[in-house]
Amino acid sequence: MAELKDTIDDMLSLDYKERFRAEYNQLKIRYTKLETMLNKLFSGKLDFKPTTPTDMLARQKMYMLSYLKTLEQRARYEGIDLD
Repeated sequence: MAELKDTIDDMLSLDYKERFRAEYNQLKIRYTKLETMLNKLFSGKLDFKPTTPTDMLARQKMYMLSYLKTLEQRARYEGIDLD
């Protein structure tokens, strides 16, 4: 999996499609990390106790997924390859 630092060049690009792809990839990275943390939390394998309420973290994950899906739909309209 890519890391946030791997998206820097695309975020600084003059090409909006590259910036769009970077935005999508950054969100996907953050979403995956949050999902992994929540899975560990729910399975009792997380090595710390979050200070943020679990329901708020789950809600954040839901909104992030919605945003990912919106970006995917927009990419199809604009002919942007997200791979």
